[in-house]
Amino acid sequence: MIQTAFKFIKYDTAKSIGVIVGIVISIFLIGQQIGILGFLTGLMGGLVENSRKDIAQIWVIDNITRNANELGKLDERYVREIRSVDGVANTYPVVVSNGLVKFKNGKTASVLLIGSEAPVFVAGPNPVKVFKGKINDLAQDQAVSAEFFDQKTFDAELEVGTRVEINGKEAQISLQTKNARGFAGAFFYTTLSKARYYGGFPENKVSLVAIKVKPGYDVASVIKSINTKFYGIRAWDANELQASTISFITISSNIGTSIGSLVVFAIISGFFIIGLTLYSAALDRIKDYGTLKAIGATNSYVRNLILLQSFFFAIIGFVIAFALLLGFKKGVENAGLAINYSTLEILGLFIITLFISMGGSLFAIKKINGVEPASVFRG
Repeated sequence: MIQTAFKFIKYDTAKSIGVIVGIVISIFLIGQQIGILGFLTGLMGGLVENSRKDIAQIWVIDNITRNANELGKLDERYVREIRSVDGVANTYPVVVSNGLVKFKNGKTASVLLIGSEAPVFVAGPNPVKVFKGKINDLAQDQAVSAEFFDQKTFDAELEVGTRVEINGKEAQISLQTKNARGFAGAFFYTTLSKARYYGGFPENKVSLVAIKVKPGYDVASVIKSINTKFYGIRAWDANELQASTISFITISSNIGTSIGSLVVFAIISGFFIIGLTLYSAALDRIKDYGTLKAIGATNSYVRNLILLQSFFFAIIGFVIAFALLLGFKKGVENAGLAINYSTLEILGLFIITLFISMGGSLFAIKKINGVEPASVFRG
C-alpha cells in the first residue's frame, strides 16, 4: 500500500505540492503565533520569572492584587512579623517603584525600579540573566542594572559604566541583563534602599515580602498559615502568582483572544484548502480508484490508501514548516524576540498538522466511497 500511495502522490505532482504548501503555510502561521504568545506571556510574568524563586518560594502581596505587575504598598512591619510563622526561614522586603530615566542623548523613558537586599537580591535579576558585570556590582553607590535589548527600544546607550538620571537623581549602569524583561515596562534592578531613593518610595512601606521556606516544610502549608494569621495581605506560591498574572493580563488585554482567533482561523482555512485540494486530486484520479475497486479493492483499502497519502503529506509539511519556524526563531533572536517551543507545543503542532491533512482528506474519501467499480468501463 505504501508504494501505491507514493505512486498516487507522484501522479499529480502539482496538486501534491499544493497540499504540502498549504500545510506548511498553516503550520508556520500557527507556530509563529504560538511562539509570539509564549514570548508575551513570558514578559507578563517577568517580574516573578526573573526573580530568585529558588530562594523565595512565597510572595506576600496585598489581598486584592492578582497581577504581580500592579503591586500595592504594604506596611514594612510585615517583614518582621511573618518571620514568626512556623516554617518561615527568612523574609525579604522588595520595593517596586516607577522611575523616569534620562539618558546622555537627552531622551527619556519610563522604567520599573526593582529593589531588594544585597547580596541575595531575591527580587532579581536572576544570575542566569546577567549579561555584563556581576550581581554584587549593584551594591555599589548609584548602581542600577539595564537590559541589553532595551537599547534599541530607548535608542540610547545602556552599556556598563553609562551615567543616567533617574527622577532627576544621578545613577550609573553597573550591570547589564539579557532577556530580563517585563510586560509593564523596562526593569532597572538595584538595592532596596536605592529603589526607595530613586523612586521616592516611602521608607516604612514595601511592595511585597518574599519568603524562604525552611527545608522539610510544605510550601502550601506555610502559605495557609500566613493567610490565616494575617489580614489584608495574601501569600502566594511564586509560580502560582506568575500564572495568575499571565492569566489576568491575557484575558483583560484580549491578547489571548486575538492570537487564539488567528490560530483557529489558520486551522480552519488550512483544513478546507487542503481538503478541497485533495478532493480535486481525487476527482482527477477517480478512474484509478474505480479500477482498484473493480479488481477487488474494498472501500476500507481505498480509504486507508487516501489516509496514508495524507499522512505522508503531513510528515513532509510538518518537517518543512518546523524548519522554517526554527529559522524564524533564529532570525528574531537578535531583535530581542526570544521564542522557544516546548516539547508539548511541538507535539501539539504535529497533531494539528495531522488533523489538517488527514481530516481534510475526508472530502476525498467521501467522494471515492461513492464510486461504483463499473463506472470506469462506461463511456
